[in-house]
Amino acid sequence: MTGTDTARSEDAAGGVTPRRATWRSIGPGIVVAATGVGAGDLAATLIAGSKFGYTLLWAAVIGCVVKISLAEAAGRWHLATGRTLFDGWRSLGAWTTVYFVGYVIVWGFVYGAAAMSSSALPLSALFPDVMDLKWWAVLCGLTGLVFVWFNRYAVFEKVMTILVGVMFVITVYLAIRVTPHLGDALAGLAPVLPDGSLIYTLGLIGGVGGTITLAAYGYWVNAKGWTDISWIKVMRLDNRVAYLTTGVFVVAMLFVGAELLHSSGVALAKGDKGLLDLGKVLEDQYGAATAKLFLIGFFATSFTSLIGVWHGVSLMFADFVARFRAERGGDATAVAVREKSLPFRAYLLWLTFPPISLLFLDQPFGLIIVYGVIGAFFMPFLALTLVWLLNSDRTPREWRNGRLSNGMLSAAGLLFVVLCVQQVRELPW
Repeated sequence: MTGTDTARSEDAAGGVTPRRATWRSIGPGIVVAATGVGAGDLAATLIAGSKFGYTLLWAAVIGCVVKISLAEAAGRWHLATGRTLFDGWRSLGAWTTVYFVGYVIVWGFVYGAAAMSSSALPLSALFPDVMDLKWWAVLCGLTGLVFVWFNRYAVFEKVMTILVGVMFVITVYLAIRVTPHLGDALAGLAPVLPDGSLIYTLGLIGGVGGTITLAAYGYWVNAKGWTDISWIKVMRLDNRVAYLTTGVFVVAMLFVGAELLHSSGVALAKGDKGLLDLGKVLEDQYGAATAKLFLIGFFATSFTSLIGVWHGVSLMFADFVARFRAERGGDATAVAVREKSLPFRAYLLWLTFPPISLLFLDQPFGLIIVYGVIGAFFMPFLALTLVWLLNSDRTPREWRNGRLSNGMLSAAGLLFVVLCVQQVRELPW
């Protein structure tokens, strides 16, 4: 959609005419889904498939439905109220501001290093003699910085869509290549919990595609030029298509884990390095070309998460600064979504340069604990505050939550609380 399409459409009676939802409208949902699904998520899905075969396929499907509900709620808040999500959080009390500031400062510092390292791993494997892994990571971070710094949302969305296409084609190709047993896969849609699978199940439902970027969805919706309730139908189509695409990624990787690893008893390392293990298995089974193709998909998955966070969370930080200024008599106008504002670029620099130091030093023990605690609480915070905002008079009555939305968001909130407790328990205190 062009900038001229953002004006409110009104019919003869003065009401808002819904925009026509078409495939050409899709964009922000692809961005949020691609950003939320990182290499660690795909590794976790692979490991679940390697341990339990197709048994937990149903959990992956439910996870996509949960993310559709969360992203729809965030987008609906922006379009129905004309307010940003941080503005809504601020209306709930000063505690939300304190939490958000702590989160974006500590989380951004550690996440920056993690995202750079994740993007560097496949490049280092593809070009092992070019440079050290740490320098690949620095190059990825600087490339992300330059790309987001000099490009506006329209270009950012196009590049993300291309990378998603690469991810989609490669993951589906791998799933077909391992020749999945469709009968076993269909049986995996029945909810079953094998012994020792509870944490993996909760992780599949809550972890894949579940990050702060779900909260950034509304900001990308606004950056696209969707600004009022006439765009809600378009936003819902965009969101559903995006997370159905995510579902294909997850199911494809579960197929690979179930067929290639579960049957042969191959164990992967935890985290992103588990994907390098898979690359070696693919090379042994199907040759070097398939392994290299997988590493390209690995890079696309990691780098979309990097530039997605660089862009989306920087928009949220710019909005935070705008609201902070407004409380002190400043201006809170276009800064909320201005991609070239000083706060946007300041946070871009924060995500890039301080984390580079972590690439060359052992991460401080205390920082890891603080990062883990704050990060674990974000998804429950997002789900439960959306329930609060969308059931209050802050939202026009016709756009408040119905029973289905309340049920999905409440279930998501409860799920994320359980995952939060589990994650905090597993921290290296």
